[in-house]
Amino acid sequence: MKPTVTMRDNRTGKEYEFEIKEATRGPSVVDISSFYAQTGMFTFDNGYTSTASCQSKITFIDGAKGELRYRGHTIEDLANNHSYLETCYLLLNEKLPTKEESYAFDLELRHRSFLHNELTHLFDAFPTGAHPMATLSAASASLSTFFYNHLNPQTDSEYQEMARRIVAKMPTIAAFAYRHSIGAAFIQPDINRSFTENFLYMLRAYPHERMHIDVEGERTIRPIEVEALDTIFTLHADHEQNASTSTVRGVASTGAHPYVAISAGISALWGRAHGGANESVIKQLEMIGSVERVDEFIARAKDPNDAFRLMGFGHRVYKNFDPRAKILKGLQDKLKDELNLDSNLMQIANKIEQIALSDEYFIKRKLYPNIDFYSGVILTALQIPKSMFTPVFVIGRTVGWISQWIEFKKDTNTKIARPRQLYLGE
Repeated sequence: MKPTVTMRDNRTGKEYEFEIKEATRGPSVVDISSFYAQTGMFTFDNGYTSTASCQSKITFIDGAKGELRYRGHTIEDLANNHSYLETCYLLLNEKLPTKEESYAFDLELRHRSFLHNELTHLFDAFPTGAHPMATLSAASASLSTFFYNHLNPQTDSEYQEMARRIVAKMPTIAAFAYRHSIGAAFIQPDINRSFTENFLYMLRAYPHERMHIDVEGERTIRPIEVEALDTIFTLHADHEQNASTSTVRGVASTGAHPYVAISAGISALWGRAHGGANESVIKQLEMIGSVERVDEFIARAKDPNDAFRLMGFGHRVYKNFDPRAKILKGLQDKLKDELNLDSNLMQIANKIEQIALSDEYFIKRKLYPNIDFYSGVILTALQIPKSMFTPVFVIGRTVGWISQWIEFKKDTNTKIARPRQLYLGE
């Protein structure tokens, strides 16, 4: 006998039964897909805090324990022992690659990183100074005009080609969007560089300049920088059914082109309550200005009559320390030592962190530093411009979005997303 939940309408005395579906990890769910048909009512769940919108095998989060897994692998293992591209392969193929598969995957993405020459002309349509996220979203959507045949992939190889193409091109689009925003010439990808190093190269290089990854000279890309950014990409790769991922799945449900769905996800990510939070963290640290003013702003954050809120603390899902934040905390300490960093912003951030982790106000409310608090400081240390913080998030998350899109399209029981409402108007 299948397990069920019985609901009773106290107005009429009628009872209704709904099947319980068991999860392999985390909470089970009550299947209320027939709730309206049985009761003539809708359920109300503002912000979907208790509603599972889909079934998935990609990412698992336990917010109470502070646990995050991709395809069953802990985020700690992936961030510490595997590269971002190995994580991408895992998300797309449901297993970590062998040495040979990793090499072939890396090589394929290097060669797919170039943009169609006509696509590069699109950037000229945007004003110099345009925020890279706006340009990134538009350019990503335009990929559907160059690769329209990806609208309805049928075979695994077609799904893989579609996915690998946009994962490979996203760093190039992001770098071009930034360089256009400052009026700088584009730097084409270098197939002799790894995925993450290549992104830094396209951001920093000058035309015809030879940049090396070594420890000599000022115009270099240091191994520690590549390692740090690669880790950030891994931590951002997927995060279950967040706002932008739900947006991608929602657009996918309409039958739209996958690259258009990714563009919609980029737009959703741009919000300061989502992917734009780390940019807001840095702006707030700059506003605080000095270590001496930290206590003043901590007091404001604790004042119920003050609208001021500390950015980078607390999380919608995690009610424990965000596991990604723990990893970035260690990475920040490593960067501070290896890059000899002791900037004013880092001093302010460290003071805020010390207070928040020991102050009863923050502890009682489970307001732990989250990934945005640390990633903003680390990206600043890596000399990534603030306007590129969220595009860095996009680069890391693209593989998660496209994996979610593929899973959605392969599920024969999916329907167009169509939430209902509680009507209160005239």
